[in-house]
Amino acid sequence: MSEPILSVRELRTYFELAGDGWFGKHKVLRAVDGVSFDLARGETLGVVGESGCGKSTLARAVMALAPVTSGEVLFAGLNLATLDARRLHEQRRHIQIIFQDPLASLDPRMTVGQIIAEPLRSFFPGMSVQERQSQVLEMMRHVGLLPGQINRYPHEFSGGQAQRIGIARALILHPDVVVCDEPVSALDVSIKAQIVNLLADLQAEFGLSLLFIAHDLASVRHISHRMMVLYLGKVMELASADEIYRAPRHPYTQSLIQAIPVADPRRARSHPAKALSGELPSPIAPPSGCVFRTRCPYAIERCAQEVPALRSLGQSLVACHLAEEIASRPA
Repeated sequence: MSEPILSVRELRTYFELAGDGWFGKHKVLRAVDGVSFDLARGETLGVVGESGCGKSTLARAVMALAPVTSGEVLFAGLNLATLDARRLHEQRRHIQIIFQDPLASLDPRMTVGQIIAEPLRSFFPGMSVQERQSQVLEMMRHVGLLPGQINRYPHEFSGGQAQRIGIARALILHPDVVVCDEPVSALDVSIKAQIVNLLADLQAEFGLSLLFIAHDLASVRHISHRMMVLYLGKVMELASADEIYRAPRHPYTQSLIQAIPVADPRRARSHPAKALSGELPSPIAPPSGCVFRTRCPYAIERCAQEVPALRSLGQSLVACHLAEEIASRPA
């Protein structure tokens, strides 16, 4: 892998919650709990896991939009978590975000042209109106919007078109890194594929690095070079996308893959999707040892006593005490 453009080291984001009653002890919600990864130039790292596993909090912490309790977010040699407001603002043009709900992320009082141009007005206030409009029209072309739509309002667009507006707004500054916070989860299946293909094309055209967050592995398989599996704010597995699908090492990763619906009806009858049993524990009171042990079919006493380290196994990094034994079992 080439030199990383973004490095995250032992990132933790905890939220202190009020206790019960007047004298209740304060509780701590561990949303992100010791996450580390590198993102190379031109690479897509898919981040997957169930709702409540800390994916969106991780995205916001990387962008310094959520508090960082400890750890580092290194971009171009700078720790974003420690920058003052002025220097952080300077760096924001290099890291942009695409939000989950396209319509909710767009100001209904602004036209398409005003929405896409807003970052330009913020970072380049001296830019002329003509130049700004020229750049907006050019970016609209890149994302598949028509010039005649520049004066329309968000409510006049479908969800897929609205997400194209959000993508244009994120790319108008030509950032190095784009955080995609579940950008297709609110869209229809056919539109999801269009948006994922658009992002892949834009990545190739502009040399973008993408942090692509999704709750299921199927949404990120096509676009991701590597994938990171989160559970209760911790990394369970990190490997290439091909390796994750070919030989998943962690029981949680295996469960997520088994839960993917099969498109072929005949194959689906013989290989039905299997939903993961049990409920996600509370991040306020996570299980001791391995946080996945309460839902893991392989859990042993050691899993309750010792937190598994993220270690190399084959071409993967996996946090499981029994990874070698599980990998050697017949499928």
